[in-house]
Amino acid sequence: MRRPFRFRDFRLLFTGETVSVLGDQFHFVALAWLTLQLTGSGLALGSVLMVAAIPRGVFMLVGGALSDRWSPRSLMLVSNAVRAGLVGVIAGLVLTGRIELWHLYLMAAAFGVVDALFYPALNAILPMVVDEAVLAPANAVLQGSQQLAGLVGPAIAGVVVALVQTGPAFAFDALSFAVAAMALLFVAGGRRATGGDRSASPRTSLLATIRAGFGYAWADPAVRSLIILTAAFNFAFTGPINVGLPFLADHVLGGGSATFGLLLSAFGAGSLAGALAAGTIARIARLGTVVLAIAVGLGLGLAFIGVAPGVPAALGTLAVMGLGIGFINVHVIAWLQARTPDDMRGRVMSMVMLGSVGLAPVSFALAGVVVDLGAVPLMFAAAGAIVVAASLLGLSWGVAGRMTSPGASPAG
Repeated sequence: MRRPFRFRDFRLLFTGETVSVLGDQFHFVALAWLTLQLTGSGLALGSVLMVAAIPRGVFMLVGGALSDRWSPRSLMLVSNAVRAGLVGVIAGLVLTGRIELWHLYLMAAAFGVVDALFYPALNAILPMVVDEAVLAPANAVLQGSQQLAGLVGPAIAGVVVALVQTGPAFAFDALSFAVAAMALLFVAGGRRATGGDRSASPRTSLLATIRAGFGYAWADPAVRSLIILTAAFNFAFTGPINVGLPFLADHVLGGGSATFGLLLSAFGAGSLAGALAAGTIARIARLGTVVLAIAVGLGLGLAFIGVAPGVPAALGTLAVMGLGIGFINVHVIAWLQARTPDDMRGRVMSMVMLGSVGLAPVSFALAGVVVDLGAVPLMFAAAGAIVVAASLLGLSWGVAGRMTSPGASPAG
């Protein structure tokens, strides 16, 4: 786990992104509280979040294409600088008492676009600042810091907002983006000397660049399978966990919001432990087999959640599921980063990310309908069956033989 820190660029990247992710927790708590203060409406908060989510999904592939054409470092630096400015303006409006709801909608829409440019670049830059042999530990350290911030950040942000209101919380978030941008200024890697994508001339359209990325991903059976399986897994998890789990905590387990918070914490703690554990294992001989086996276990755990006999059983199941997800996320991302050529990496990573979020609205809607029908256990059972079926489908596609840890010889 210490090996990535031998690289100066990684130390800078880690420091900047850790501060930025902590600022994100302040942003979310402050945004939710401010929206409710302005409107008193949960629907208003949901619509603000939706305004951010739509452009984030729409422009994700554009972000991947741009990170292959241009410097990922430059895209990240500009993205952080723009977000620092946007949140700084919101902080100023709040502190001067001039904030209105439409300001939040504008900020959310702009954030969605900028996020879509930033996240593919973040996944593309990591193999450019560390050696391939330490990609798994490097991903583990970055994901671990994000999950740790997600565990402790909201509680700290909640206390800050309660004591000094939302203006200073937004100001801290703006400062965190500025720190991340400053750290990137000193990063030497992540640059493209000749324009990046060797398959595109300066006159090649952005749409053609995206199509070339699709063509590459579809021609590689392992990458194609991973994108499809990622979409299936996230479709099965998103609705039940985000919509079904709160209902389960309140109406079945009988614990209300406190139990819901405990369930999320158990899942988050397991994910953190899984990411850190993955970082201590540089290579897995049969990575594909391990990933699919864990995925089957996740499907069974998801089905069990719907019929868990009590809170302790649900907590234990979610903690183990988080452990599995944290573990396989680190190694799968490292495998994909190592397998994909540098001038295609941004587009391929953006396709995987789009697969993970593209079906989220459908999953949310279906889960809401099922919850209203009172068939929560059936929903979790169906979701678990989808995960197990997708895992077995991946096995039939030969994913187990094609996925090997970075640094090992690929089997297909």
